Amino acid sequence: MRPLDAEHALRLIRRGDGAALARAYAANRAHLAPWEPLRADDFFTAERQEQDVEQCLVDVEAGRGYRFVIESDDGEIRGRINLNNVVRGAFWSTDLGYWIDASRTRRGLAGRAVAAVVDFAGSELHLHRLQAATLVHNEASQQVLSSAGFVQIGTAPQYLRIAGEWQDHLLFQRILV
Repeated sequence: MRPLDAEHALRLIRRGDGAALARAYAANRAHLAPWEPLRADDFFTAERQEQDVEQCLVDVEAGRGYRFVIESDDGEIRGRINLNNVVRGAFWSTDLGYWIDASRTRRGLAGRAVAAVVDFAGSELHLHRLQAATLVHNEASQQVLSSAGFVQIGTAPQYLRIAGEWQDHLLFQRILV
């Protein structure tokens, strides 16, 4: 576990996190809706979240992805940071994604968590590059990325289906080595 501040720590997702993840997603359903794909009701259940945890563990074992949670000192999950689609070979790159509990935004928590995961990607995974994408109007996330050393590299029209619509995204990268 890596401390982020006096109340929060970052750790890899682990078996048994399903119930806490379900509570976190349910509590943040409205907050996350504009930034994520449409979610079926079963997404917000402990059973579904535990299934997702199991897939995360398979991905870690295969070296395809690393998913972290931000845990508060009361044991609740207050956010997620994901390294998805890890590619080796000539690329040595991954996609970064994250979200923070609505009650914890604007405190620098996302920035500290992103910095910690960037450090992990470089020191533990020895990756060359991280990429992240934000909705064009998500200025808060763009600021987090900029503060973590990411630079904007382009725009991707209709990049992801978010909130039920194909939406344009700004693309960012950070070169590690």
